[in-house]
Amino acid sequence: MERPFAPRPRKILERLQPYVPGKAPEEVRRSHGLEKVIKMASNENPWGTSPKALERAKRELEKSALYPEGSCLELREALAKRYEVSKDMIVVSNGGDNVLGLIAHAFLEVGDEAVMATPTFPIYRTAALVAGGEPIEVPLRNFVHDLHAMAQKVGPRTKLLFICNPNNPTGTIVRRHDLMGFLETLPETVLVVLDEVYCDFAEEEDFPDGISLIKEGWRILSVRSFSKLYGLAGLRIGYAVGPEDIIDALEKVREPFPVNRVAQAAALGALEDEEFRRFVISETKGERKRLTSALEDMGLKCLESHTNFLFVDLGRDSEVVFEKLLRMGIIIRPGKIWGTPTWCRITIGRREENQELLSALRKVLAG
Repeated sequence: MERPFAPRPRKILERLQPYVPGKAPEEVRRSHGLEKVIKMASNENPWGTSPKALERAKRELEKSALYPEGSCLELREALAKRYEVSKDMIVVSNGGDNVLGLIAHAFLEVGDEAVMATPTFPIYRTAALVAGGEPIEVPLRNFVHDLHAMAQKVGPRTKLLFICNPNNPTGTIVRRHDLMGFLETLPETVLVVLDEVYCDFAEEEDFPDGISLIKEGWRILSVRSFSKLYGLAGLRIGYAVGPEDIIDALEKVREPFPVNRVAQAAALGALEDEEFRRFVISETKGERKRLTSALEDMGLKCLESHTNFLFVDLGRDSEVVFEKLLRMGIIIRPGKIWGTPTWCRITIGRREENQELLSALRKVLAG
């Protein structure tokens, strides 16, 4: 007789929804019998990975029998040099979402609150709940963080406040003047976390660079990643920059070996490849402008994007459009998961990929 499983999962799991990533090209090829699939759903780098990153990664593979250097010292030193901060102001971990988990575990006691926007990156909510905290979600206003409303939600149990800047999925930004005024209103007991994984694509003069603010003395955290600009999404490597005592707290809850050897080596190579970095930013900005214009010419509304993706109102159920495009070998991200059922998120691709998307989308919308 089979005995029932006795221990029960934590009650908090009843409030959690597993993160559902964009469909993988391999899955779409198999399920729809396609030879070619264009993925424009997960904001990966369509120009691939820096050649210098690949070269260093290949060399490091020969050392795979050895554990990696746990603190990522060499990479922290390289990042410290780039940003002109101390290496002790940086913690590196297994992707940006893992860094967010470290922050929640380090600073939330059971019942503490974490204020965040909605819709935004869902891992903030998950990280807060898993750590025993309570997420306080504040709707965007005109698709931008409503800082005034977020400030009003800050109470005696608020420990964390997340701002995704630029925001995922909308691509919008909080501007420097607004952020500075907001920070000045918050009590010292609240740690503001600026999730800046898309900041490399936001080059406006009034975009508030979190690391610059930290160097000015603000006690905040900046979370960044090698997944987008540097094309290392598959190797999972992210980091946070902040005051030394805050980073020390994160070090105490991180895994002993959070980042594998190959990822560390690839990240070092990527930092050395300034030519690749400039190329990706230039191409992304050019294609972002061209794709936005083409979609608007089709009568679709696009939010002004400061990222490597667009948030687009299709004027109809985006899940239906998503399924039709899928059968044509193009993957986008429908907006139902964010409570925006007519909107979708489209990663900016290479010119030929964008052209194929436009051609397929015209057929779907005309059908």
